[in-house]
This record gives sequence, structure tokens and C-alpha cells, in this order.
Amino acid sequence: MKKVIPFKIPKSSKEFVRFQEDRQPYFYDKLHQHPEIQLSCILQGEGKLIVGDYLGRFKPGDIFLLGRDVPHVFRSDKVYYAAESQMECHDLIVFFDTQALGQAFWEAEELQEVRNFFGKLKGCYQVQGINQVSFFRQVEQLKETSGLDKMLAGLELLRVLLQDARLEQLNLDDRVQDLSEREGRRMDQVLHFLVEQSHRAIALEEAATVAHLSREAFCRFFKERTRKTFTAFLNEIRVGNACQLLLKEDATIASVAYGAGFSNLSHFNRVFKNQMGCSPRVYRQLGRSKLQHS
Repeated sequence: MKKVIPFKIPKSSKEFVRFQEDRQPYFYDKLHQHPEIQLSCILQGEGKLIVGDYLGRFKPGDIFLLGRDVPHVFRSDKVYYAAESQMECHDLIVFFDTQALGQAFWEAEELQEVRNFFGKLKGCYQVQGINQVSFFRQVEQLKETSGLDKMLAGLELLRVLLQDARLEQLNLDDRVQDLSEREGRRMDQVLHFLVEQSHRAIALEEAATVAHLSREAFCRFFKERTRKTFTAFLNEIRVGNACQLLLKEDATIASVAYGAGFSNLSHFNRVFKNQMGCSPRVYRQLGRSKLQHS
């Protein structure tokens, strides 16, 4: 079984549905993958979700569905890592191991819809269009079930995802790569470095050094695995950080730009508008208006 890093989900060798609840200062922050399909429900905590060519944010109330062997990481914001922080991250996860039941089980006529559904999962999806509170309650009930009841509860969750929910695919490129352990470790080091150091100028050569590759080899390695150039990916991180600063602080647009890692205000405005579809000032106005009316 290929894995990006040694990461073993605690489960028996023949368990179709596995429930896991995490309550800790920050979520598991290493890029990893596993053959199980993963359903993640965020109750507390905010941060960045990185899956293939997708770089976005997660927040309380979000529900994500990840296909098999999809490298991913839910990286909590810096504030959760502070030594004095009293904040907590809390999620509910369900793992579906399609291999646990054997091939013959999935050949049953009644399960063809589910089988096709699993087969079409390519990357990461945000689950929308359902009552989050009710769905979270359904997921949490797995904690108290076992045996046939647990399997039936898991199948009921799949029924909701199949028939009631709307799945929005987050990664634009379907070719999410199954990384070798060595590639995964290298990619994890690079992503960790970029997220932590995005507030300052980062030369391409410096990122290549982190990956222990030449400049040319690093560019190929990074583009093949994220479908984006190093500069484009770094700018996405910076714009995401700028969005947080715009909504949570009263700093000037220029201060936000420099704090997010941009060295030129006009460049920041141009990159921000290309990614977000509006100027930083308009984004702040719209965002704060939504917060006041929520």
C-alpha cells in the first residue's frame, strides 16, 4: 500500500466503515494519502486545505469528501500552533474501505449505484445542499454503533451523499497523483516551507534547496504535482492570507499586501483581482457586510 508518509488509520483489517474523532490543538499537518475514501466534517478550526492543484480554506461547518489515494493535508492556521493558544480543532471523519468487503460484494445489483459513485471520485469535493447539523449528527452516531448497525449507518451516509447532497469538485485537474513515499516527503517539506514562509520574499532557488533539487528539476517536480508554477502557487497562498487579514484586521490595503508577502502594491492588487474577481477593498467591504448580517 503506497503512502506519502507512514500514516496508519487505526482500524481492523476488515472494516468497511471506520469512525474517527479528533480534538486537538491543530489538525494532522503532514501531506498524506490512503486507500480509504474519506469523509471529513469540520466542527472547529480553520486553515488551509491542499489537495492536488487545489489550495483553499476550511472552516467550521465544512464537509469534504476525498477519493482513494488522494494526497491531502488540512493545515491549521498559525494561531493554533501558538504555545499559549487555548484554541481547539475538532472534526469527525469517516473512512470507507471498499476493499474490506471483497469484490463479490460490490457486484450485487443493489450496490451498482454506490460502486459507480466510488469509481467516479477523483480528488476532493465539498459537500453542499444538505442540512449540516443533521448530517453531523448522523456521522456522530457512528461513535455509538457497531456491527451491522454501523454498516447500515455508513450506507445511509452514502445514500445522503448520492441522492441529497451536491458535490462541488475542488481540484480542477482530475489527474490527482498517487505519490511515492519519497515524493510525498519532498512535497510535504516544500508545502510546509511555502505556507510558513509565504510572508516574505522567497527565491525559486531557495525552494529548490528545500526540495534538494536543482532549479530546473524543482520546477518540473512542482508543476507535475500541483499543475501550477511555483510563483502561481505561492501567490495563491499569499492571496488566501490577505483575505484573512482584510476581514479580521483594520490595517490598510498596503499593510495587508506587505504582510501577506507581496513587495509591490500594484502587483498585489492585480494578482488579488485575478484570483478573487474583485479588488481587495471591495472584498473587504463585501466580506464584512456578510459577517454583520450573518
